[in-house]
Amino acid sequence: MNRIVLAFRSFFNVLFSGTLSDGVLNGLRLTRRTAVASATPSAAPKPAPAAAPAVRASDGALQLLAILQRDARLVDFLMEDIAGYSDDQVGAAVRELHDQCRDSLGRAIVLEPVIDGVEGTFAKAPSADPNVVKFIGNVPAKPPAGGTLRHKGWRAVKTNLPALAGRDAAVVAPAEIEIE
Repeated sequence: MNRIVLAFRSFFNVLFSGTLSDGVLNGLRLTRRTAVASATPSAAPKPAPAAAPAVRASDGALQLLAILQRDARLVDFLMEDIAGYSDDQVGAAVRELHDQCRDSLGRAIVLEPVIDGVEGTFAKAPSADPNVVKFIGNVPAKPPAGGTLRHKGWRAVKTNLPALAGRDAAVVAPAEIEIE
């Protein structure tokens, strides 16, 4: 029975502290190593921790595309040749696809308008930064303070994409093989 207790104590000593306690060493009839003279090389260098797979800038976009494929079959729809279908058939398919994609996008990314105003009315530009506001039409050399709002724009406020956890982001949808 004493050996079982010693085994548990050894396991938990190594698990939590990385070394054996003096009591465990005595029970196993072992002695702790003393420091070796400085003329000999010091302890072997610790191996570098395994590096996490490199995250590419495109991984998030591919992950979102995979979510839209999983929830709404968006890629299947876009890759299908719809020339042979009537406008009514395409319209009916798009209505359901729109609802599913909108729900999936809403779960993955929280969006808000860049300018929260009514399109077609005057709106003041919050910034002259072309990444925030794109002036269109007859634009002078120095952009004005505002103009007629033609599109509100969209800004991602929050993303809720799950971690990739070892999966290849380039695989948007795995192939499916049915076994009969």
